[in-house]
Amino acid sequence: MQTIYIAGPDVFERDSIEIGKRYTELCEKYGFSGEYPLDNVIDFNQEKRKIAQDIFVANEKLIDECDIVIANLNSFRGKEADSGTVWECGYAYAKGKKVYGYMQSKRSYIEQFTDTKEDNGLFWDKDDRFIEDFEYPINLMIACSTLEIVEGSFEDVLKLIKS
Repeated sequence: MQTIYIAGPDVFERDSIEIGKRYTELCEKYGFSGEYPLDNVIDFNQEKRKIAQDIFVANEKLIDECDIVIANLNSFRGKEADSGTVWECGYAYAKGKKVYGYMQSKRSYIEQFTDTKEDNGLFWDKDDRFIEDFEYPINLMIACSTLEIVEGSFEDVLKLIKS
């Protein structure tokens, strides 16, 4: 049975444990084993930096042991995907894992900006920074390291993988 590492900022939600249970149950429904970062056992009665290091090592180990990563790439605390999730995707890609993402909308990255300026066919944001336009819904480094970014949900990715 293939193992899926469930990546995303869902771990920061108030009901994060329940979300993880739903995702792992969905994995089982589709014939996979799901690994959720909060399944790790961490000693929270130690110095904060030691806790952080233990979480990092535990999640790295889960990715090392998985076959597939499914990442929630929806915007988190801003216009971009969660930075920890992005790191996990890059790490998994470098380790030769199959990486999939999902987003509520696959509108191109440039279409997600409301206040742009055009200059000779190039687009700039309100802070006068170049906006890449490769028709991906997210930065090209993440888009090109995934096998597929699905418009929809975690379960929609499972359906795609199973088909």
